[in-house]
Amino acid sequence: MQWVTKGKSDDACDAYMSAHRSDDNCRELKTYFNSVIDWVSATFKDVESEMRGLEWGRLYETYHKQPYDADEVSKKVHELYADAAVKKRSGVFEYILGGYVDTTLLEIRMFEDSTKKCVYTKQTDDAKKDGVSNCPLCALGTDANAKRIWKITEMDADHVTAWSNGGKTDIANCQMLCKTHNRAKGNR
Repeated sequence: MQWVTKGKSDDACDAYMSAHRSDDNCRELKTYFNSVIDWVSATFKDVESEMRGLEWGRLYETYHKQPYDADEVSKKVHELYADAAVKKRSGVFEYILGGYVDTTLLEIRMFEDSTKKCVYTKQTDDAKKDGVSNCPLCALGTDANAKRIWKITEMDADHVTAWSNGGKTDIANCQMLCKTHNRAKGNR
């Protein structure tokens, strides 16, 4: 019922229901509901199981005034569904509607190349200054790798707090590890 009150509080829903309790028809609700359904149908050519349960009223109120090309939307849905880094398929729809900006909607597990390069550069500069390896785990050791400067191609981006434990895929939670240490670390 919140969709008819445009996402307002439960009190707004109660007020709406109270104000309309004597109505002899539901024409207003039906018209609004059909407007939402027509907009979704015109915007998304494909029906995916993840569309069930989405807040379509809120999405309609937020995005219905923007024009969308249903063919382009369909193409983007298929691309994102095929992308192994996208972990939250239900977020694909709002991500597309919102102009491909809020990647948190997709729960992407992979770090972007620009993030990897930035973290690599900072770690490497700090490591050279301190005379230690740019792999933080190698730097803790006493073997030949304790001072080794790895190439970016010899390293993997790692979630400091594991992604499976709620760690975000952002620069603040990224570190570069040599491939051996990244694979040994697992989900810790």
